[in-house]
Amino acid sequence: MIFTRGARITGAVLCAALAVVTAVWIARDLMETERPVDLWWFWAGQGDAGAAPPVTSLLDPVLLAVYVVVAVTVMRSAVAASALFATGLLTFAVRLPGLWVLGSSWMDGRASDELRTRALLCAFGVLAVAVALIVTALAGRGAPDTAYALTPTRPAQGVAVTSFLLLGAAAGIWAAWEVYWGQRLGLDAYLDRVTGESVLMPLLGTPPGWLNAAIVLLCLAAAVGALFGTPFSRPLGMVAAALLVGVGGAALATALRYEQLDRFGELTTVEQLSLASLLFGLGAGALALFALARRGEEDMPGAGPYGPAWGQPEPERYGQGGGGFGPDRYGQGGSGGFGPPPPSSPPPGW
Repeated sequence: MIFTRGARITGAVLCAALAVVTAVWIARDLMETERPVDLWWFWAGQGDAGAAPPVTSLLDPVLLAVYVVVAVTVMRSAVAASALFATGLLTFAVRLPGLWVLGSSWMDGRASDELRTRALLCAFGVLAVAVALIVTALAGRGAPDTAYALTPTRPAQGVAVTSFLLLGAAAGIWAAWEVYWGQRLGLDAYLDRVTGESVLMPLLGTPPGWLNAAIVLLCLAAAVGALFGTPFSRPLGMVAAALLVGVGGAALATALRYEQLDRFGELTTVEQLSLASLLFGLGAGALALFALARRGEEDMPGAGPYGPAWGQPEPERYGQGGGGFGPDRYGQGGSGGFGPPPPSSPPPGW
């Protein structure tokens, strides 16, 4: 199956719309802050909110980068359908809490009613576009119309194993931290961490427990998909890796600002493990992005995830006989297309 041109155009337009909405909110915060670096430190959790706190979070520049890359590459990407599906799934997962967070009573006083109303309307619109992306990815498939049509590609074997190890380890680490916070905070306080109730966060932010759960599920799905060589594992893994790079990059900037790496031994055990986990996520995400960005392998008839199925012959290559469709260039049928003409019939009595 291929992804039709109409679906590619629709997906590119939808991603561009999401990018514009996200960029407008970021531009609003840039105009409200005195210096752009102040907004960065606010995203990293180290800035002063002030009288007019920014409404965006660290997730917004990560989403903006994902939207721009997908919108630009979807027209020529062999995994365009999977990329749109992963983008829609990511957007829906991280923006869904806004439906109850923005209209909740605990957000009173953190922003004006007008700003909260605009943010809530944008949340509904963004979720609708996310659903449209998922529907486009699922409904935009069709049969190949030419021999040069872009068909989905699988990650190479080495890339698949590397992605499985990196993203699987990140999923395990993030899940372990959520188990730790659940035991430390207790059930009621941990549910607040997931739903966002009484959690001090930006207006467009995602509750930390909810965001970490989304990271775990995305990394785990991409890791398992890469292990089995599925085409969707490449874009889904890149989306999950982008989240890891964003969170880990903020942690690295904070560690350098406060010289935490130089005095690593003076930190508490929890602080050491937290910093090490975030830096591992940064490295794992960067390596997974680099590996998954490489061109994938095309499927071959009778092939499994990484090559021909057991007990089945290799597909025919150029210049090999058998399996041709119609006459070859010498006007003789069934030669496979581009090889030399078949030998003449043997003489009688041969």
